Amino acid sequence: MPAALDRSYDGIIIGAGHHGMVLGSYLAKAGLDILLVDRRLKYGGGLCTEEVTEPGFYHNLHSINHFHISDTPWFQDLGLSQRVSYITPPYEFGQAHLDGTALVLGRDLDETCANIARLSQRDADTFRRWNRLAEKATAQILIPERFAEPLPQAEREALLERTEVGREFLAVARCQPLDVVQELFEDEHVRLLFLFKVSLFGTWLTDTLSKTSPMGSVIRAFDLQTGYQLCRGGSFNLARGLMETFIGAGGRFEPQVQTERILLESGRATGIVLADGRTVRARQFVASTLDIHQTFENLVGREQLPAAFLRKIDEFQYTAWSLYGLHLALHESPRFAAASFDPNIDRSLKWSIGAESMADLFEAHEDVKAGRVPSIIQFGSGPLSLLDPTQAPPGKHTTYAWHVLPLYPHGGQDKPGFNAAFAEKIIDKWAKYCPNLTRRNIIGQYVYPAERYAREMINMRGGDIFMGAFNAEQVMYNHFGYRSPISNLYISGSPGHPGGAISGGAGYITAGIIAKELGIKPWWTPWDARAALERMPQHEAAA
Repeated sequence: MPAALDRSYDGIIIGAGHHGMVLGSYLAKAGLDILLVDRRLKYGGGLCTEEVTEPGFYHNLHSINHFHISDTPWFQDLGLSQRVSYITPPYEFGQAHLDGTALVLGRDLDETCANIARLSQRDADTFRRWNRLAEKATAQILIPERFAEPLPQAEREALLERTEVGREFLAVARCQPLDVVQELFEDEHVRLLFLFKVSLFGTWLTDTLSKTSPMGSVIRAFDLQTGYQLCRGGSFNLARGLMETFIGAGGRFEPQVQTERILLESGRATGIVLADGRTVRARQFVASTLDIHQTFENLVGREQLPAAFLRKIDEFQYTAWSLYGLHLALHESPRFAAASFDPNIDRSLKWSIGAESMADLFEAHEDVKAGRVPSIIQFGSGPLSLLDPTQAPPGKHTTYAWHVLPLYPHGGQDKPGFNAAFAEKIIDKWAKYCPNLTRRNIIGQYVYPAERYAREMINMRGGDIFMGAFNAEQVMYNHFGYRSPISNLYISGSPGHPGGAISGGAGYITAGIIAKELGIKPWWTPWDARAALERMPQHEAAA
């Protein structure tokens, strides 16, 4: 048996994050001989769970909450439920307030509307009315499109215009999400938590300030049938399950492979050249799950690319903020003072903490936009081990805080002592809402700022955890794409629809594209956006 890097393969995939493992598993099960390589010793990318505080306390340093994962086509096709378990908490979003009230959004419509009504009956009625549209639009449009190659804008809109649900969806998608939220809701606290639900990180307004929302994020936020889940035992278990599936299908994984460049011959991608001078050949394709600039500037070279594609690369935008992570090992899970108002706040999967008004949100946005440390501490969190006891020793707990910051909040380098001092600010603010979050309760803490994770995960350029901005100019029909100007070279990572975070979408969609273009009959049924939109009932009322 020749060494893994001394023979040829049908296909080579660069990058062993979840997209690479999803893609590799599908094509290996289709009978292709697949090599998956990664620069790092570890695999899984952002699916990273480590004991960084004390033994037995498992902290998810990157990805924590996974959207609707156990119902995705790839999770089901690959039989991952036999290897990986997900928890779907009954309460998804929670926000406590200094006045002693709290707002909890759960999976049950009547209970969620009753919770909203304690703050505003009008807002509860609005939520119930919009939920009827959201359930239909999510099932008929958002989920089917999430795992299919996007249609051109004109064709998509023509199909959506055929149905009442589609027309309502388009009307909302053409509006600025922030404007929609402010127009629909009257209560300040309801607005705040809904923005947290709409945006990828509720303390950050960028996601809601785009002029339009082609993916329909506002509508999805009214839906209660889909939502975030927690990987039992830690996020790395999803990576483990995917790697076991890939290897079980006959794939080959090689870590610590320093890819120097993608081999091009007669305008085709035919393999990879390693830093040690060796060449590994690919008979049918090469796919990269790396960021756009690593793939095309470092591994291909600008001189190999046409001018129009170079402009596309140069115009590609990254997220203009980063995350400061604080991970805590605790004796007790955080207990909110507002639990006397609603005890379910303590068990909500995702907490919005610190912002008391829209003005707080806007002030933080302007601070980060200007490269300043926000003067108002506001962050996302959640009771991980309370929902999943396997993530901490018996009777002990873990939690985290994710705070939006500029990559370099002090003009280009970390000021000595900043990370420790900022952790104390977060803990002090947290204690105003959770009185038991004291020094006596904290067993250990670990700070994970952007300058650290951007060195470890070089895909996350400038601290961008999504490897590409989620704005109207780069999602759906405006996404970067899966194909390249170079024959047999594919892009199968976060720059392609449905974008960054743990979705598996780009890996799944690219598997179908590669199989079709290589003339391989897929063993699965790839999702098709056109077929899904054509199936929408034309005479069904939107609400």
